[in-house]
Amino acid sequence: MERPKVGLALGSGGARGFTHLGVLKVLQEHGIPIDMIAGSSMGALVGSFYAAGQRIEDLYKLALTFKRKYYLDFTVPRMGFIQGRRIKEYIRLFTFGKNIEEFDLPLAIIATDLYAGEKRVFRTGPVSEAVRASIAIPGIFVPEKIDDRLYIDGGVMDRVPVSVVKEMGADIIIAVDCAHFDADPNINSIYDVIIQSIDIMQDELVTAMGVSTDADIMIRPDVSTYSARAFTNIKEIIEAGEKAAESQVKNIQMKLSGWKES
Repeated sequence: MERPKVGLALGSGGARGFTHLGVLKVLQEHGIPIDMIAGSSMGALVGSFYAAGQRIEDLYKLALTFKRKYYLDFTVPRMGFIQGRRIKEYIRLFTFGKNIEEFDLPLAIIATDLYAGEKRVFRTGPVSEAVRASIAIPGIFVPEKIDDRLYIDGGVMDRVPVSVVKEMGADIIIAVDCAHFDADPNINSIYDVIIQSIDIMQDELVTAMGVSTDADIMIRPDVSTYSARAFTNIKEIIEAGEKAAESQVKNIQMKLSGWKES
């Protein structure tokens, strides 16, 4: 009997999203297959690099040297403070300039159609455009324009895209949620206000939708003490992903074995 198809849903979370790398590393080390990935926001960024064929060791090095200056290209704030061209080029470079459909590992990238107020799932086209759309935090990044539509952060509509992985054909779904709202008195800038507001909104949305009940395995790394905004403590954030994934390895293996038996 052939094995089940395993889908990975990587959620949004700003800088905390680097915890996805720790999860990917542990799954790989334990021989747990990944047949498809869906990602929102930071989950789309990490997922696209991995699906493009980047080695996990290289992604660790990339994350540990990542600085906010890599995407800070400020513009006149008409629809956002950051133009986003610099980060799009960064994405294009590390995904080898590919289209999504050219990846060996099936990938879905979630963004939000600002005109229609609907979720858009990208499965084809330039990955740099789709990921740039998915990470476009409203009010911070200028929305990404694709085919005369404006797109913003995928996490606005779908913080942990479990349903998308299911639609892709996954038999077993592993979800990673790292964007929990935590009371934070350190609100000092418009950037802090926007991010904190989105975190509050997404927490309510996830609770209402019952995302955790739809995934076979839900991994929640403990990254609440680290800033989603500052891109510091990246090593510790990755390690939190490793620890959380290790704690779920036996459960995942049991799910795989149970599927075969059934």
